[in-house]
Amino acid sequence: MKKVRVALYGHNGHQVGAQLAGIPEAELAAICGIPVGQSAFDDAGADRYERLEQLLEREDIDAISICSPVRSMQFHDIKAALLAGKHVYAEKPLVMEEGQLDELLRLAASKGLRLREMASTAYESPYAEIREAVVAGMIGEVVQVAAQKSYPYADWRPQDERVDGGLLLQVGIHAVRWVEQVALQRIAAVSAFQTKLGNPTANGGLHMAASLQMRLQNGGIAQAAMNYLNRAGSGIWGSDQLRIFGTLGYIECLDGGRQVRVVNDEGVTSIEPHSTVKRLSHFHSFIQEVGGRSSELLPMETEIRALRVILGARESAERQGALIDV
Repeated sequence: MKKVRVALYGHNGHQVGAQLAGIPEAELAAICGIPVGQSAFDDAGADRYERLEQLLEREDIDAISICSPVRSMQFHDIKAALLAGKHVYAEKPLVMEEGQLDELLRLAASKGLRLREMASTAYESPYAEIREAVVAGMIGEVVQVAAQKSYPYADWRPQDERVDGGLLLQVGIHAVRWVEQVALQRIAAVSAFQTKLGNPTANGGLHMAASLQMRLQNGGIAQAAMNYLNRAGSGIWGSDQLRIFGTLGYIECLDGGRQVRVVNDEGVTSIEPHSTVKRLSHFHSFIQEVGGRSSELLPMETEIRALRVILGARESAERQGALIDV
């Protein structure tokens, strides 16, 4: 079977070149906008280009992984790639305006192309196992979800949030995915606040902390806290916590996923990753979609709802916490 020929564009994000060696259905065909020495795949022998326009002239490239240098311009890069007949796998946030998202979804559908955001959160351990526990009814009906995402601050974090989306769109989107794709609860409305307090750069534009309040479609509620306040002493890059409370018990995922357990009237049960289950990465599943094979990924519109919600949260924060239907 013909391999999917993949190109990589841009280094402002989590590029997927290092994954390609483990995906037999794909091969690296070209690299664009990624300086030599700034990647783990410089010796792959792929052709190199400086500009996206040059890359898009290649008719033999099937799919492009896009991490645009400035995220607010990623809509234009994705649109150009789709118009050139390329499938697209793009860094979060896929775009920064909901109207842009709708336009790209229509364009991809009209051309029969696959368009995916880098949205691996709910497909990886331990969150895949937590979702399975929810589906199995181990905690009954979900009533409340509480989430935390805390990363460290660093001088390389852009003070201009147009570069990478900022705290809400870069970090908060993970918490929203937990609610919708792990706890399996559709969010009906969201309210958000954010602050630049604690930003070490005088007059810097980067928000350092944010909080979300969410009303769930089933009548339940959810809340999420996110910040750039994690410290090196924690021993983990992301100080993540997730608790899903139901009518029969609750699931908690603590210490960046190191401790996962179900608590109910019978006691406490640890959840261990399924070491015998071979899970395809989100990107590998995308490659299979492009190659015409079946995929276990959520439908695109279901998966992309997290972006719609977090864009609503940004609007809420701009309107001083107004409740936004999503």
